[in-house]
Amino acid sequence: MRKIVFTLFCFLFLLAGCSEGDMFKSSKGVVSPTDRPCADFQTGTGLFGKWVEDPASVPLSFVYGGEAVRGLQGFDLLSKDCGSTASGKSLKAVFRIDDNLTATLEAFLNNEFGELEYTLWFENTGSAPSKALSEVNSVSLDFHGSDPVLRGCLGDHTNKYADYQTPLRDTTVSFVSTFGRATHVYFPYFDLVHGDGGTLLALGWAGTWSAEFRSEGDVTSWTAANCLGFNTVLLPGEKVRTALVVMLPYKGRDRDDATNLWREWFLKYNMPSADAKGTPIQPFSTTCFASDTGLPNSDGSISERFYTWKRTLERLVYEDVVPDFRWFDAGWYLDPRGKTVPSDWYGTVGSWELDPVKWPGKTFLESNEACHEAGMKVLVWFEPESVCDVDDLAKNFGYNPEWADYYWRNRYTSNLGNRDCLEWTLGRITKMMGENGVDLFREDNNSNPVKAWKAFDAKEAEKTDMPRTGITENLAIQGHYELWDRIIDFCANNGKCTFRDNCASGGGRYDIESLRRSLPFMRSDYDRTTTALRLSMTTSFNRWVPFHGANTKESEDELEPGVAGGSTFYITRASWLPVYNISEVFTHDVELDYDRLRATFGEWKKYNHLLVKDMYPLTPWHKPEDDSSWTAIAWHDRETDEAVLQAFRQETCQEPEYTAKLGFLDSSRRYTLTNEDTGETLVKTGASLASEGIKINLPEPKSSAVWHIIPE
Repeated sequence: MRKIVFTLFCFLFLLAGCSEGDMFKSSKGVVSPTDRPCADFQTGTGLFGKWVEDPASVPLSFVYGGEAVRGLQGFDLLSKDCGSTASGKSLKAVFRIDDNLTATLEAFLNNEFGELEYTLWFENTGSAPSKALSEVNSVSLDFHGSDPVLRGCLGDHTNKYADYQTPLRDTTVSFVSTFGRATHVYFPYFDLVHGDGGTLLALGWAGTWSAEFRSEGDVTSWTAANCLGFNTVLLPGEKVRTALVVMLPYKGRDRDDATNLWREWFLKYNMPSADAKGTPIQPFSTTCFASDTGLPNSDGSISERFYTWKRTLERLVYEDVVPDFRWFDAGWYLDPRGKTVPSDWYGTVGSWELDPVKWPGKTFLESNEACHEAGMKVLVWFEPESVCDVDDLAKNFGYNPEWADYYWRNRYTSNLGNRDCLEWTLGRITKMMGENGVDLFREDNNSNPVKAWKAFDAKEAEKTDMPRTGITENLAIQGHYELWDRIIDFCANNGKCTFRDNCASGGGRYDIESLRRSLPFMRSDYDRTTTALRLSMTTSFNRWVPFHGANTKESEDELEPGVAGGSTFYITRASWLPVYNISEVFTHDVELDYDRLRATFGEWKKYNHLLVKDMYPLTPWHKPEDDSSWTAIAWHDRETDEAVLQAFRQETCQEPEYTAKLGFLDSSRRYTLTNEDTGETLVKTGASLASEGIKINLPEPKSSAVWHIIPE
């Protein structure tokens, strides 16, 4: 058996101020532990029990006033509150660090999966500046077990979610995310295998972060921090926090088992709701009209006008291919001078006021109401952390230039950690959404904010003559989360969608806390190009973020339209994700095959309920540029035992045949397999499908097969 550093069954809750009966009694409405064999509920429960017994044992460290501190031992415990809900148990413990500083631990244990998490808050509750707080590690924890391996994927941008599996014996692996968009290069999600089990780990912080895994013998140490270089005093009333630390233990070393445990937990407990009633989000489709205006379109919706949308909408309705959302992207706003924006959507952001030249009177609202009547909701693009031409923005729209600091190419970072800036930004967004029938907020961020944060810190240090490194980032990320929360509250109170689309030049902000408020409607800007890249991303990114989307086109350049006539089944099948973003030129592509469009869209609708179930990549991960092999993925609903198998013979693959072995099915049952393309049916046992598999023959490269699998 593996040795586990977690202390199991530390349930001395009566002595700790939380009764055992209160924490563990079985009552109506309380969820039961999952029946997945790989779930390790005892480990999570044991560690949470240790925190309840002794909150000072929380595994973090920091330096305060020049003295190193590990955990919160030695500080006065001012209060401890334990709570219980159907989904889990909570702990809130407040410590006095000194007369000016308190630390508040907020922790949670999930009843169904044994997932546990915590955040620590530091607050100056006194009347004078605190001592300097620095070197704050959100987590510093040891895991015991032989043959440690670190599995995961890298971030978007240069790394394109590259998969990795790295042995850790007597070595150190480090990740440092320096740009302020948390997932653009590295990805703060980790699968640490140790001994005969493992722990799935994640950091919730939308700014800078670091993580290190150091292995010596059978001990692997994990340390992680947010706000790189943090070293600041806190002024009276200021409050800063660590990253959210998430841990989900599991048994065994099987990667697919661990992946699907995580995916199910994520879908049930880490996703926002669809509406104010708490309705779960179901797979949905989107489309943008911008490529169908007949006007030059550099990106976004810069070419859309009051007279361009109707033709597209009417054609979609006529052809019976109406998606769930109309996607309205960048370029709809006035520039900071109050002028229309003919082409440069990027260098003109900040007013968040509708352009009356493009959309005179109530025409934008009318177009959205027409979409509503057709059964479509509307999402609109904003970029609240960026502004341009701040003097003009101040003159014409009431912006305060002190809220911004220069970054690059007339781009300024707007400091959402400033309360007045936050209120101004929130007010302009909700006003635009409320007046124009907008259902969902899409956010982008096309600049790295670190340089501006550092410049704000320097101004703070000069003003106070005290260390203030990292204070701007910490307050800005808090403000950013609050902005989302308050937009969601506005939407809840006005019958709109209570989740948001998350974009930061593609996949720049997919930390786990951001994804409690948002979904990646399109996981990467690069995912608008080749099918090989799309399949590569699906077999890595999907392990961690189960609900997201890609595009349904293939093109050499991200911004080019797809192939004339519309995307083929090969392309659209590679885009099977819970969010299905149709990318076609609906009226100006005279070759567009609407019969095929209806068929490909209908095929996704037929199977999309399985895309939020268990996922099994059956072939090894390949690099985005590698199109020389087969890629096969199976999706399986373990409750109904229904599955669908996708197989792709890629563009330069020389092998016409592939055998897919399906070890996840019930070996004692018989299954009917139906080929979606030919109608061919087979009947096989689960045991046969696991050992012998199913042979798939595709005579031509760049082709695909889909097999629907139903138990008898």
